[in-house]
Amino acid sequence: MGLFSLEPLLPQLLSFQGLALAAALLLGVLCLSSRRTRRPGEPPLIKGWLPYLGEALNFQKNPLGFMKTLQKQHGDTFTVLLGGKYITFILDPFQYQSVIKNRKLSFRIFSNKVLRKAFSIKKLETNDDLNDELHICYQLLQGKSLDILTENMMQNLRQVLELHLLKATDWVMTPLLAFCNSVMFEITFTTIYGKSLAGSTKTFTTELRDYYLKFDDKFPYLVSDIPIELLGNVKSIRNKLIKNLTSEHLAKIQGWSEVVQMRQDILEKYYTLEDLEIGAHHLGFLWASVTNTIPTMFWAMYYLLQHPEAMAVLRDEIDHFLQSTGQKKGSGFPIHLTREQLDSLVYLESTILEVLRLCSFSSIFRFVQDDLTIHSEPQDYCLRKGDLVAIFPPALHYDPEIFEAPEEFRFNRFVEDGKKKTTFFKKGKKLKCYLMPFGTGASKCPGRFLAIIEIKQLLVVLLTYFDLEIIDDKPIEANCSRFLFGIQHPASDVLFRYKVKS
Repeated sequence: MGLFSLEPLLPQLLSFQGLALAAALLLGVLCLSSRRTRRPGEPPLIKGWLPYLGEALNFQKNPLGFMKTLQKQHGDTFTVLLGGKYITFILDPFQYQSVIKNRKLSFRIFSNKVLRKAFSIKKLETNDDLNDELHICYQLLQGKSLDILTENMMQNLRQVLELHLLKATDWVMTPLLAFCNSVMFEITFTTIYGKSLAGSTKTFTTELRDYYLKFDDKFPYLVSDIPIELLGNVKSIRNKLIKNLTSEHLAKIQGWSEVVQMRQDILEKYYTLEDLEIGAHHLGFLWASVTNTIPTMFWAMYYLLQHPEAMAVLRDEIDHFLQSTGQKKGSGFPIHLTREQLDSLVYLESTILEVLRLCSFSSIFRFVQDDLTIHSEPQDYCLRKGDLVAIFPPALHYDPEIFEAPEEFRFNRFVEDGKKKTTFFKKGKKLKCYLMPFGTGASKCPGRFLAIIEIKQLLVVLLTYFDLEIIDDKPIEANCSRFLFGIQHPASDVLFRYKVKS
C-alpha cells in the first residue's frame, strides 16, 4: 500500500548497505512524486506537502480524526495521496454499493499485489484458475464443515486450558496481549493444521508463533513499497515461516482440517511438491486466521475487565444457558456448546460486535482498472485508471447519528428486546451496512464465522471457570501503525491475573 512511517527504518537506512538502498529509494520517491492536478469531474484532491508520502504521516497520527476533518472540508468523497498511492475515499454509506458492485473496480488485482509483497506469492497475479479454485475452498468455512471445525476447536481449547491454566489455583499474573497471543495461536493452528507427529506440538507451535509475531509486526511495512531489504531480518523470518509450512513439513502434522487439505490438493496441481511458494500460500492462510482474532480477543477481555457490570451480565447469560441445557460446571471442561448455542448468547455476541466496532480500522479497497464515472449524490465523480478506491468503515462505526456516544464501550449496543439488534438509521433511512469489520462483497472475510466462534468459545470458558481481574488500571490506546489494515493492536500491554474458581 505504501503507507508507512520512516522512523522505525532509520537503523537500516543508516547501515552501509542501507545507504545505497536509501539513495535508490529516495530517487524512486522523487521520481514518483506526482505533479498531479485535479481534472474536471474528479473528487477534491488532497496531496499534502510531502512528495510521495502526501498525507500519510498526518493520517497515521489520527486516522479517524484526519478523515473526519477531510469529510467536513470536502464532503463524503475525496482523493488523498498516501504513500505514493492516490486513494479515493467513499464515506457515504448509501454509496457503498456503487463501489462494491462496479465491475471496473477490482478486488483481486489489489489483493494479489498485497499477497506478493507480504508473502511472496507470485503465481496468483498471472493465473486466474488458481485464484478461482482456491476461492472455492472457502465454502469449507461454512455449514457442516464449520460445525466440524467448531467441535475440533472446542477440544483443542479444552486441551490447551487443561494443560496450562487449570493448575492456576492461586492467582497468576501475566500480560494480557501475551496471554492472547499464546492461547489463540495454539488453538487456531491445531484446529486448522493439526498437531505435530514428530516431537512436541507445544514446542513446534511456540517456535512458529514467535516467528509469526515478529513477521506480523512488520506487516504494514511489507505491504508498502519499501524494499524488504530495508526491513531488518523480516525476510529471513518470512523464509523460516514459509519453510516450516512447506509440503515436506506439513506432512509431519496430523489432523489437517478439510479446508487445508483441499487447499493443499489444489496447490499441488499448480506447483511441484517441493516449491516453496506452497509454504507461502499456507503462511498467508495462517496469517489471515490469527492476525485479527488475537487483537479482537485482547480488546474483548480488556473491555470486560474494565467493565465488571458487563462481565456480570455475560456470566449470568452463560450460567442461565448452562442450567437450561442441563450442563454443570464440574472439574475439567464438561460443558459443550454447538455453533447454534453460541449464537443464542446475544449479550456475548453484542460484546464482540461492539469491540469490532470500536477497534476495527480495516478498509475495503478496489483497484480502478479503467477510467470510469461513479454515480453518487449530490454529484457524479470521475476516477482514474490505476488509482485505488476505498470504503473507510470507521467513519461509519464512529458516526454519532448511527451510534449514540460512539467512543463509549456499550456491551449491549447490539441487543434490542432480548434479541440481536440489526436496525440502524442515518438521515432517517435504514442502513444496509452498519457494521463492517470483515469487509463486504467479494472481499468479505471468508473466515469470519470461525473467528467469531473461537472468540466466543474462549470467553465462555474463561468467564465460566476463572476469576479474572485487571491489574494495570490505565487506559490503553491503539497502535495506529495498522491503520487501514484490520483490528488495531494495543500500543502497550496490560497486566491481568486469573485463577480457577473455587
